[in-house]
Amino acid sequence: MPDHARKKIENLLFIAWTASFIATLGSLFFSEILKYIPCELCWYQRIFMYPLVIILGLAIFKKDYKIASYSSVLSAVGGLISLYHYGIQKIPFLTQSAISCGAVSCTGQYINWLGFITIPFLALTAFSIIFIISFITLKLLKEG
Repeated sequence: MPDHARKKIENLLFIAWTASFIATLGSLFFSEILKYIPCELCWYQRIFMYPLVIILGLAIFKKDYKIASYSSVLSAVGGLISLYHYGIQKIPFLTQSAISCGAVSCTGQYINWLGFITIPFLALTAFSIIFIISFITLKLLKEG
C-alpha cells in the first residue's frame, strides 16, 4: 500500500477515534457531572460506543487498518439503536407506541438543543461518522 494511502487511512481512523472519544466523554459528562440517569436504550448505545474508543485507538497504534470491519459493525448496530431511540423521542406515532423501557423513560429528553438535538441524536451523529469512515477505510484497503 502506498504511503499516501496509509497516511489517509491513519487520519481517517484518528477522526473516527476522536468521534468515539468525544461521544464517550459526552455520555459520561451527562451522567456523572450533570447527573442525568441513562435510560435502557442509552445503555445499549454506550455498550456499542465505549469499545470503539479502545478498538480504534489500538488500530491506530498498531497500524491495523482491518479493524474497520469491526468498527463498521459496532457503529451500524449502535447507530440503528440511536435512530430508533431518536425516533421514539421525536415522532409522535412512535412515542405513543413506545414500549416501557425501565425506570427512566426512553422518550424523555434531557436536552433538546435547537429543537432537534437530543442525546440519541448526538450518539447517532458519532455512530454515523464512525460508520462512514470505517466504510471508506475498507474501500481504500480493498483498492490496495
